[in-house]
Amino acid sequence: MDTTPINGQTGLAYLPEYFDRKAQEDLLETIRAIVAEAPLFQPVMPRTGKPFSVKMSNCGPLGWVSDINGYRYQPAHPVTGRPWPAMPEALTGLWAALAPEASPPQACLINFYEPGARMGLHQDRDEDMFTAPVISVSLGDTATFRVGGTARKDPTRSFRLASGDVVVLGGDARLAYHGIDRILPGTSTLLKNGGRINLTLRRVTAD
Repeated sequence: MDTTPINGQTGLAYLPEYFDRKAQEDLLETIRAIVAEAPLFQPVMPRTGKPFSVKMSNCGPLGWVSDINGYRYQPAHPVTGRPWPAMPEALTGLWAALAPEASPPQACLINFYEPGARMGLHQDRDEDMFTAPVISVSLGDTATFRVGGTARKDPTRSFRLASGDVVVLGGDARLAYHGIDRILPGTSTLLKNGGRINLTLRRVTAD
């Protein structure tokens, strides 16, 4: 798997059109079934209670949540109290193909971006270990993805993520700051009413 250096770091892999249209449609139907069981919820920022501009759900043994008390992983939906649905084979298979030496993923965060939604620069660092990569799948409208180094003030670069694209943050880039600047409406016909779904696979606990 080819990786692209970021600010002298290696470990970023950008895999355009990893999922073809049929695979995207199949994965979308699977995600819809998951969200029917574990509905999207509106997370808020710790301390301030300010709502995120994206809605979220999860699948897998653990799910990432954010509320007034902080960021964390937990085994149950914060609204329904039910366990998260199982992670589908399409995603566990993706992990096995791109991170064969890592232990299996434990969480898949499902983010739904409506037009106008964004995600500020942040690090994925709520896990107990950082040796396993973070793997991200894009479905729906194209997004402008920005990524930098391991310090917030490091220079950044941006590129567009289209439906079916996959990004891997591993190695030196595992803790790189990254975010979504904007969604480009009308760039995909996958979602009937537009918008973007991002699926983020993570290993949470130590091996």
